Amino acid sequence: MSYVEPNFKTKKALREALASGTLVRVFQPCLGDMPLDGIVYLEGPHYPEPRRWYAQGTMVAGRLVSVK
Repeated sequence: MSYVEPNFKTKKALREALASGTLVRVFQPCLGDMPLDGIVYLEGPHYPEPRRWYAQGTMVAGRLVSVK
C-alpha cells in the first residue's frame, strides 16, 4: 500500500485536491520506487493515525491523476 502527501484525512479531500490541481505526492515507505504509469493502491491517513480510507489511483508520467 502507498500513502499520499499531504496526509489527507478523507478520500473526499484527496479527490477535491486532485480536482483543483494540487500536486499530490505518492510514496511507499521502505518498499522501493513507485510506478510512473499504471494503478497504485492507497491508504490514509498515515501513521500514527488509524487508517480510515483506501483507494485505487491512476498514475500518469509519475503524477497521481485520479482516484476511485
